[in-house]
Amino acid sequence: MKLIKKSHACVRLEKDGRTLVLDPGGFSEPDAAVGADAVLVTHEHPDHFDEPRLRAALEHNPAAGIWAPRPVAERISAAFPGRVRTVGHGDTFTAAGFDIEVHGELHAVIHPDIPRVANVGFLVDGGTVFHPGDALTVPGRPVETLMLPVMAPWNKISEVIDYVREVRPRRAYDVHDALLTDLARPIYDRQIGQLGGTEHLRLAPGGSVRL
Repeated sequence: MKLIKKSHACVRLEKDGRTLVLDPGGFSEPDAAVGADAVLVTHEHPDHFDEPRLRAALEHNPAAGIWAPRPVAERISAAFPGRVRTVGHGDTFTAAGFDIEVHGELHAVIHPDIPRVANVGFLVDGGTVFHPGDALTVPGRPVETLMLPVMAPWNKISEVIDYVREVRPRRAYDVHDALLTDLARPIYDRQIGQLGGTEHLRLAPGGSVRL
C-alpha cells in the first residue's frame, strides 16, 4: 500500500491500481480527491469535508462513491444520488478494494459551549492505517500506521502524546497540521518522538511512503 500525504488532514491510499481518499477538506489541494475510486469523510467540518472537492472526484470517476457519517451524508446525498453511503460506529464495508472498519461517534470537545458533531474514524485493511478524524479514538485493535491529529483547537500536545501511547501504533504520521507553523514543528517532533513510545514521522504535502 502507498500512502500519500495531502495538505492538512487529507490522505490518499493506493493499492492494486485503486485509490482511496480520506478527508479532502477545504485546507487540502483542490484536486486532492481527483482520481479516487472511493472517498471517506470523517465529519462535517470544512477542513475535512468540502463539497467542491467531492464533486471534482465524482465527476472525474463516475464509479466513485462516498462513505460518511449521517450529517455529512444528508447534506450531499441529493447532489450525488445513489453514490453516498451512511456509516457509523461498528460498521464494516469494502471500498475500492480496501476493507474498512468504522470506529468512534463524536468529535472531540472543542469547548463545552460548542455542541459536538458526529465524527468517525476509519481503520483500513485490518489496522494497516487508522485515521481518527477529529477525535482521539482508540480502535481497540493493533494499528500499524496511525494518522495522528497533531495540532487542532481541540487538543494539546500532552493529549497527543498520551493518545500515541494508548494506541501503540508501529508508527505515527502527522495529519491535521495546517495550523502548525514550521517554527513549532521541531518542538512537536522532539516531544512526540521522545515521549510517544513509537516512531513519529512527518510527510510534506505530496510526500509518500510504502507501508
